[in-house]
Amino acid sequence: MTFVMLRSRAQKYFYPYIIYERKMSRLVQKYNVPGPRYTSYPTVPYWEPDHFDRESWIRSVQRTFGQDPGQGLGIYIHLPYCESLCTFCGCHKRITKRHEVEAPYIAQLLQEWKLYSEILGRRPLIQELHLGGGTPTFFSPDNLKRLMGGILELADRADGADFSFEGHPNNTTREHLQALFEMGFNRVSYGVQDYNPAVQQAIHRIQPFENVRRVTDWSREIGYGSVGHDLIYGLPFQGQGDIALNMARTQQLRPDRIAFYSYAHVPWIKGNGQRGFKESDLPDSQEKGLMFELGKKLLQEAGYRDVGMDHFALEDDGLFQALENGSLHRNFMGYTTSTTKLLLGLGISSISDSWGGFAQNVKQEREYGELLSQGVLPVAKGHILDGEDLIIRRQILDIMCQFSTQWGAEEAALVDFHGILKNLEEMREDGLVELGEREIRVTPLGRPFVRNICMAFDLKLHRNKPETRIFSMTV
Repeated sequence: MTFVMLRSRAQKYFYPYIIYERKMSRLVQKYNVPGPRYTSYPTVPYWEPDHFDRESWIRSVQRTFGQDPGQGLGIYIHLPYCESLCTFCGCHKRITKRHEVEAPYIAQLLQEWKLYSEILGRRPLIQELHLGGGTPTFFSPDNLKRLMGGILELADRADGADFSFEGHPNNTTREHLQALFEMGFNRVSYGVQDYNPAVQQAIHRIQPFENVRRVTDWSREIGYGSVGHDLIYGLPFQGQGDIALNMARTQQLRPDRIAFYSYAHVPWIKGNGQRGFKESDLPDSQEKGLMFELGKKLLQEAGYRDVGMDHFALEDDGLFQALENGSLHRNFMGYTTSTTKLLLGLGISSISDSWGGFAQNVKQEREYGELLSQGVLPVAKGHILDGEDLIIRRQILDIMCQFSTQWGAEEAALVDFHGILKNLEEMREDGLVELGEREIRVTPLGRPFVRNICMAFDLKLHRNKPETRIFSMTV
């Protein structure tokens, strides 16, 4: 083959990708700004606690629960304990090796659940339930069975319910998996993060590939219908070679779904927990953008499909099917396969969502226990949504889940959509969105920037821009 023919073939197959890569690099530099992840609207910093109290929260819960007696609710249970600190983690946690904390905390969780059961007034159906942390598998299998037994004593499991938990590959035992499977759990996600030992050392999360393989195999042998892996890009000392390695290892185990998260570097919020390495050890925004594009390309080549923002799933997994049939939902648990308008968060720092309001629990164990001992819901702050909030919330939810949204004349009379379209005009010029008179659609090029697109709708953010940095970077 002549040199001219080889050059022609290179131009045909590689030059378009190089052009795309250069364009994406320019877009990342332009749009990589601090911004919310939009697990709620309004976002937590823009809640209005002056217009919130426990009584208004209780009324909001009862109103939503009473609207559709047949609809199931969601439950998130925060289990905050970890035996060691992972320096990438932004979650609310407590580091301890004292496992005697398990039983008293479970008793408090069940006490909180009893209070909510009395507020609901009738036996609820649970459509989805998630154990998050912290490290849920810090708790013994027997204590997790005790917790779930107490939850199900006051509720019924809906047909087709999604029960899931976060597992740590290093301490999830076959007994954990078997016990939770017998309690109705059908999905598990494992925090993998990265397979490079140098990166693992920097984030204080040492876990060999064989540990991940073992728990993944156990999960399938026991009968879990969906096994997920969580991976992170943008970690200290991480490069594109590490992303390629992570995806090759991931393809070996072939989990049903993958969360491919951008590392959220927020040391001003989380203190020393995210200062286990220097700022200079982190890849810059351009390199992070290339990491994501490489990981996405490799996942797509392996048969995974994009689902919402930073999630991928095989076509036979429920998450992709929810995207296809229009039932994909997003809340404080992330992306879910069913829309539950009432989500109750149990445990310290947990956030609840009644659709018409949000409420977050106190963050200190002592205060949490004291309030429960007095028969008081341990709510610290919240927000009751007004009419504008509800309209904007739906727009952002549709963009996050379907990459498109539209609005009617009545909504346009209440919300300044003209101003929102004006906010999006530059993104339209950059090819990130397509705009109509009463609708927008995110283009394939715009999907990595969906957080920026949602920010155009965030009227509270535009009216009161923060003077200090309170959000992680969008890329």
